[in-house]
Amino acid sequence: LWPNFPWVDIILLTFMLKIKMVRLGKNHFPFYRIVVAEEHSKLTGRPAQSLGFHNPKTNETEIDIQGIKSWIKKGAQMTASVAKLCKI
Repeated sequence: LWPNFPWVDIILLTFMLKIKMVRLGKNHFPFYRIVVAEEHSKLTGRPAQSLGFHNPKTNETEIDIQGIKSWIKKGAQMTASVAKLCKI
């Protein structure tokens, strides 16, 4: 299927980590957990680490900024919504 190039194996085995928000809660009462997970993982999949939460109804937010900075140093990227929420 793929040509026999050495860099193809590296690309196929590398997974991009994202710091993203996973929606929880029920209809009309959203609740978001901020997690580190693979870019294309399912929302119900197991995250690498949970870094906080956000409740848009009560505007309550708790974020582990040191944890986010350490994951960014390891190569994880934040989604736009998490970056806006963290204001980093």
